[in-house]
Amino acid sequence: MENQPVPRYPLAPPEVQLRTESWALWVGLGATVLGGLVGLIAFAGYRPDLSGTRSVAVTAAVLAAIAATGGSVLGYVQFLAKSQQWLSELPLYRQITNAAALVILHGAMSSMAALVSFRIIQNAFLGLTVDSYAAALMVGVCAGISGYIALVSAARMSAQSLSTLLAVFMATGVFISMLAADNPYWWQSMFSALGTRAAGPTSFWTFNFTLVISGLVLSMLTAFIVRDVRLLASIRDEYADVVGKPRATIIRPRPLVVRICLLGLGLCVIFIGLIPVSLSPTVHSGVVRIAAGFIVVLLVGAALWLPGFPAIFHLLSFACFLGLVGAALLWQPLAYYNLTAFELAVVGIVFGWLVVFIRTTAAALAVKEQELFDVLAARSSVL
Repeated sequence: MENQPVPRYPLAPPEVQLRTESWALWVGLGATVLGGLVGLIAFAGYRPDLSGTRSVAVTAAVLAAIAATGGSVLGYVQFLAKSQQWLSELPLYRQITNAAALVILHGAMSSMAALVSFRIIQNAFLGLTVDSYAAALMVGVCAGISGYIALVSAARMSAQSLSTLLAVFMATGVFISMLAADNPYWWQSMFSALGTRAAGPTSFWTFNFTLVISGLVLSMLTAFIVRDVRLLASIRDEYADVVGKPRATIIRPRPLVVRICLLGLGLCVIFIGLIPVSLSPTVHSGVVRIAAGFIVVLLVGAALWLPGFPAIFHLLSFACFLGLVGAALLWQPLAYYNLTAFELAVVGIVFGWLVVFIRTTAAALAVKEQELFDVLAARSSVL
């Protein structure tokens, strides 16, 4: 174990991990009891459907959101903020934004998961109703699971897990918007049609809420990513000093560029949700173009902003850029598919690259830490 570097941001000690599980179990138990009691009161003398108006799904979604909100708050305050102390070094408004994004994300995801799950089960068992005791048990279990998962998830949050949650949240929100759309042929125009009042109130609010919260979550994800890129730049400089080489001045990790592009992209996503295409097509389209500009800067300039990454990563970045160009050409002027398909292709390419970027950054950081430790260990042994 002597040749292993000491991580700059170590995992929580075993006792902290055990305490996290203990807190999560208590939260889950409390949420289960609370959900069961609420279910007994809500369904007294009534046999509810699994999905629909005054159903198990609605009550379970509300209790799941409450339990997940409480669990994520406890996970953030009691564990994440203490294990990732760099979060408390951010400006106050960013600390508030990050915490709010994390809490709302878990609450919304738990609520959506309950609605979708009971909707699927109801479709599988058409006409099924349950008595008040079974309904209360379902609500309690749903709330308990949500509280438990939310606390553990918030306490152990990382860039990789947050990016996965963001992708699942966006997919779930858009899927619910699709199901709730009054016009089943919305896809013949564009994705933004789901965010118009013509799509119906449920689709309108779900789609735009999903975009706004996704933008906030992306701002928190940016904090994790930029922390790693900044640390990578610091280690590269320290390594150059140790081996007696000059520090790179032109081609070096640029956390500021990454931060501006990702935060800019997050703000654009928020504004796209706040300004639907039906409210102002010009502004909506303009924000979309600005978001595309941030994406292009990240992809095309990856070799400049992120030196030291494997060549295949830079090749992938350029391939993703060409993929965006090709997807645009297939939409116009080739008219191979419509705008909805083009938007799907863009989202898939961008999120795919982002996941690879996060994983590659973590791997590159680990390699540089090991190289620096090896040099320092060799020098200390000589001395």
